[in-house]
Amino acid sequence: MSSTAWFTHDRFGMFVHWGLYSLAARHEWVQNREKLTDEQYRVYFDHFEPDKYDPRSWARAAKDAGMTYVVLTTKHHDGFCLWDSDLTDFKVTNTPYGKDLLGPFVDACREEGLKVGFYHSLIDWHHPAFPVDGTHPRRDDQEYIAAHQYADIAEYRLYLHGQVRELLTRFGTIDYLFFDFSYKGRKEWWGGKGPDDWDSPGLLALVRELQPGILVNDRTGIPGDFITPEQYQPSGPMTRDGVPVVWEACQTLNGSWGYDRDNLDYKSPELLIRMLVDGVSKDGNLLLNVGPNGRGEIDPRAHEVLAELGRWMDRHERSVRGCGPAEFTAPADGRYTQRGDRLYLHLFSWPMNHVHLPGLAGRVRYAQLLDDASEIQQVRTDPGQTAQNTQMGGQPEGTLTLKLPIRKPDTPVPVIELFLTSPAAAETLPTD
Repeated sequence: MSSTAWFTHDRFGMFVHWGLYSLAARHEWVQNREKLTDEQYRVYFDHFEPDKYDPRSWARAAKDAGMTYVVLTTKHHDGFCLWDSDLTDFKVTNTPYGKDLLGPFVDACREEGLKVGFYHSLIDWHHPAFPVDGTHPRRDDQEYIAAHQYADIAEYRLYLHGQVRELLTRFGTIDYLFFDFSYKGRKEWWGGKGPDDWDSPGLLALVRELQPGILVNDRTGIPGDFITPEQYQPSGPMTRDGVPVVWEACQTLNGSWGYDRDNLDYKSPELLIRMLVDGVSKDGNLLLNVGPNGRGEIDPRAHEVLAELGRWMDRHERSVRGCGPAEFTAPADGRYTQRGDRLYLHLFSWPMNHVHLPGLAGRVRYAQLLDDASEIQQVRTDPGQTAQNTQMGGQPEGTLTLKLPIRKPDTPVPVIELFLTSPAAAETLPTD
């Protein structure tokens, strides 16, 4: 099993979905949704010419946003390959652009000090040996289905393994591999495919042989190094059979993975920061997606969101990087993260004057706003104190109260950094 230490330390990465569908600009599943034939989809292949492709600008945008790894789609479900594969003609080097896209991407990430990840689709609607099923664009075309009734998944499996071998031998060290996806038994898709179809044990063994240190997800249908909740936030730390597992939520900016010109349903930077913090508080990562357009550029709207995330991370990175769940229960509308003797309180709403922290009386040596290192005063009241006029009532035994400024700090999610004492040392601290 590969070491997940860097992954659970870094916590925040960029997903990039990019391919022919960026020209259609209406979702990465456009071929499936609109039931396009290969001939209809070919127009995007014939006009793919991303003249503004600059992977260094992508890498810099990720780094400036506080991300430390970037994961790019090498091939999505449409079967189009972003590298010069020996095993297909349906690849970028045969488009008007005519050049490999993966090599420059890998080089750009390494130059910016970012770890490199590849996404690779297990599904392939273009390959003639891939049997038609409920995900396929031609799923309702009986003539097409009859003509392909003898499609051989064993032949396709050789192709799948061969392309993975190319990806893991041509581009140096690859840190991360995201397979997508298995769907055996899914009611919404007939003819679903899973581990037996991909030979997932053999595929994973091949990956480990070629790249021993790589991290691999769970979507081959057998356990990997981490699990991948998509488009939702887990309600707590994730487990398998009651055992905690490493996990990463993959999320979009606007509900679409690929470039979707008319989709204006962008999440706010504040919501995305909350999602990142919420995940870390539950021992998880966030992989946040961008979908470059057909010319190879990250959309200006996405750039604006990434810039806001970067401004917050610049001031608050140490409440995320290297942090995980805390041993204490956070107050309502707050999340704790913890690294050693530093506890970070992220306030999703700004309380009036005070915030009460159960179990922390005598456990905090010093408290400060992380944004500017300004002190936050501690108040510890007698639990039996009666509320009267301007006198606050007592809180339950063991509660620490922090006195806050009335005005919320000018940041989407304020963070208070608490320097903890040991339980033994807490017994010697005075009560106010």
